[in-house]
Amino acid sequence: MPTPRDRRARVATWAAFFVQGLCFATLLTHVIDLQHKFGLSDGDLTLVLLLVPVIAGIGSGVAGPLAARYGSAAVLRVSQPGVCAVVILIGWNDLLTGLYALSAAFGLLVGAVDAAMNMQAVAVERRYGMSVLTGFHAVWSVGSMLGAGVNSAFSALGAGQGWSFTVPVAIGAAVSVAMLPRLYERTEEATGQAGETTGGAGEAAGQAGGTAGGDAAAARVPWRPIVPLCLAMAFLYVGDAAISNYGTVYMEKALHAGGWLVPFAYLIYQAAMLLARVPGDLAVRRYGPVPVVRAGAVIAAVGMAGIVVAPGVPVAVAAFGIAGIGLSIIAPQSFSAAGRLGAGAETAIARVNMFNYVGFLVGAAVVGVLNDTVNARVAFVPAAVMVGLILFLARGFRPTGEPAGREVAHRV
Repeated sequence: MPTPRDRRARVATWAAFFVQGLCFATLLTHVIDLQHKFGLSDGDLTLVLLLVPVIAGIGSGVAGPLAARYGSAAVLRVSQPGVCAVVILIGWNDLLTGLYALSAAFGLLVGAVDAAMNMQAVAVERRYGMSVLTGFHAVWSVGSMLGAGVNSAFSALGAGQGWSFTVPVAIGAAVSVAMLPRLYERTEEATGQAGETTGGAGEAAGQAGGTAGGDAAAARVPWRPIVPLCLAMAFLYVGDAAISNYGTVYMEKALHAGGWLVPFAYLIYQAAMLLARVPGDLAVRRYGPVPVVRAGAVIAAVGMAGIVVAPGVPVAVAAFGIAGIGLSIIAPQSFSAAGRLGAGAETAIARVNMFNYVGFLVGAAVVGVLNDTVNARVAFVPAAVMVGLILFLARGFRPTGEPAGREVAHRV
C-alpha cells in the first residue's frame, strides 16, 4: 500500500506535469501569432520549430546522468521554473535574435523537465505497485488544455500577447515552486514498495537500488529492449508535432478559420487526450500495455487521416480529437516500459525521452517542408503513416518476463 509520503510525491509529480503542459500549450498555440509578429516565412518558422527539439534532445541527454547522480527532483527543481521564466520572456520579446535565443533556452530546459518528471512518475508507479503513469500524462493534458483555453479567451478579448503568455505561466510557476519540494529524493526514487508490482516493477525496483553512478548505470542499459519504445515514441511525436506545431497553421491556411477557432482545435486535441487518459491506467491494468498500444495506434492513424481529408472546420476538429484519443496512451506506456528495465532506469527513460524530440524534429521538418512546398493539408499525410506504424511496435511494450501469449498481466 502507498504511504502518505508516496501520496505527497504523487501530488507533486502531478503538479510538475500540469505546469509542463500549461507552458508547452501556451507557447505552441501562439506559433501562428509569433509568425505574424516577426514576419517569419514558412521556412523561417520551420527553422525556429526545429531548433527546439534539437536542443531539447541535448537537455534530455544531460538530465539522465545528472538525475542518476543527484536525483531527478534536483533536476526538476531547477529546470521547471526556468521553463516558466523563458516562456514569459518569449511573450514580451520583440527581437528576432531574442526569439532564437529564448527558443534554444526553452528547448534545453524543457528536455530536462520532460525526462526528470517522467523519472519521478516511474518512481511513483514503482512504489504504488500498479499502473498509474498514464494519470500523470492526463494531468499534463489538463495543463495543456488550460494553456490553449487561456489563449483562445485572450484572443477573443483582444488582450495583448505578452499578457496571454504571462498570466497562465505565472500561475504555473507558483504551483511549481510550491509543490516541487515534495518530490522523491534520490534515495527514495531507487526504493520500491514491498509486494507484487506491475509487470515486474518490483524486481526492477530492487535492481534500481544500485544505480548511483551515472556512467555505470548507462553502461548496464542495453539498447535492444528499448528500441521499440524509442521508435514508438518517435512516431508518436511525428504526429504530435504535426498537430502541435502546425495545427494552428492548418486551421488558418487550409480551412480559413479565424479568431478563437485557430487554437480551438489544439484545445480539443488535448481534451480528447485527457478523456482517454483518465481511464487509461485501468485499461492497462485490465488488458496489459500491448493491446492498449495497438488500439491507440489504429485510432490515432484514423484521426490523422481525418485531418488530411476534412472538408471543413467541424470535421477537422473532430479528427483532431480522434487523433488525441489514439495518441494519449503511447507516451506514458513507453516511459513505464523503460522504467521496468531495472538498473539504469534513469538512463533508459532519458533515452526514450530523447526520441520524443527525434520524432518532434522529424515531424516539424517533414510537415514544415510539405506545408511550405505543397499545402498545410498534405503536410499531415506522413504523420498519419508514421503513427500507424506504431501498431507493429506494440509487442515491445510487453512487461519483462511475460510470455508471448499472456498479455493481461496488469490486473490488480
